[in-house]
Amino acid sequence: MLTEDTIERLRILAESAKYDVSCSSSGTVRKGKEGMVGNTVGGVGICHSFADDGRCISLLKVMLTNYCMYDCAYCINRRSNDIKRAALSVSELEEITMEFYRRNYIEGLFLSSGVVRNPDYTMERLTAIVRDLRTIHRFNGYIHLKAIPGASRELMAEAGRWADRMSVNIEIPKEESLKLLAPDKDHKSVFQPMKLIQQGVLENKEDRKRMRHAPRFVPAGQSTQMIVGATKETDRDILTMSSALYGQPTMRRVYYSGYISVNTYDPRLPVLKQPPLVRENRLYQADWLMRFYHFKVDEIVDEVNTNLDLEVDPKLAWALRHPEAFPVDINKADYEMILRVPGIGVKSAWRIVNSRQFNRLTSYHLKKMGVVMKKAKYFITCGELTSNYSIPVVGINELHPERLRPLLISKSQQKRAAAERQLTLDFGEENN
Repeated sequence: MLTEDTIERLRILAESAKYDVSCSSSGTVRKGKEGMVGNTVGGVGICHSFADDGRCISLLKVMLTNYCMYDCAYCINRRSNDIKRAALSVSELEEITMEFYRRNYIEGLFLSSGVVRNPDYTMERLTAIVRDLRTIHRFNGYIHLKAIPGASRELMAEAGRWADRMSVNIEIPKEESLKLLAPDKDHKSVFQPMKLIQQGVLENKEDRKRMRHAPRFVPAGQSTQMIVGATKETDRDILTMSSALYGQPTMRRVYYSGYISVNTYDPRLPVLKQPPLVRENRLYQADWLMRFYHFKVDEIVDEVNTNLDLEVDPKLAWALRHPEAFPVDINKADYEMILRVPGIGVKSAWRIVNSRQFNRLTSYHLKKMGVVMKKAKYFITCGELTSNYSIPVVGINELHPERLRPLLISKSQQKRAAAERQLTLDFGEENN
């Protein structure tokens, strides 16, 4: 039975948990089992987002406690903040999770916590919750657990037996900036649990090759988060770190969180009128290019262009900087080059490569395949044009990038980019 006091503490802890954006799709399947409660089907388990089939998914996103022994400048739950504090017992959080699931409020759990007493004490309580949910309450839904840096190898191994996904947040891509804003932390304390989780996952894969029914260990891999705009790091710094993380076999997603000015009194932090949401969106687009479009970091950002263009997406920005790569002949170019054409996505590129085996493609075919011709037409050549394009289209090399760029940017994009560039970024002498 949930009392009013329990509901109030839950409200406080859910509010404190909302700044962590790394709650994600489980990427795993837990089929319904006899004697178990719930299931995870088709990679669902997303917090207030959408599954592959279009369904809206809900995930209980909560902290065990927002008391914390650390005083990280960017965190709302830092030790020195005067905010409402609350804590739930292990049994209370288990009861809430099961009660919400039975009422069909949620499909899974995203559980984190402030660090109290020491990392092992906190991690032990988190581990007890996920273990009890699986073994006592027979909960078979999705569980995403935040690992506590500094916790023992044994606790990490125990937690990994019960969670679908585990994550450790890097927060800041450069060590010196992290030490400035979070003196109690360093990158070693973050990378060590990441390595332990990775070792556990890889060892489990080998075990399951020999023993089919061996218990799974973090089957959905790891994720992490970096804060954008709290420090002077460039987009190149952030994406370089992301690229290195994706080189690890168990890292599934890196999330980017535009800094929200929750601690405006701290002189180490910038003064922002609003979170850098356009920049955050561009980082996600660049991340997508690295993961699915075969782009390398140095192609997206380099020594000259250290930050992403706020007015155009990273793929279009690359195309405008490299007119020599175009036009691309849709009927002859390889898959990797077709992927680099603005307006053509992964599915469209796959359809193009497969369809041209049977017919010479025209702009009519491309539109049917989902290609955004408003962008793509300046970067491609194809077969006979339809009546809609009876006049030959002038491409990037005829128009030149500086003349083509205004044609591809909407007024709303220009307005959003201009508003974000006007944000005050005052890092002060301490950050220099």
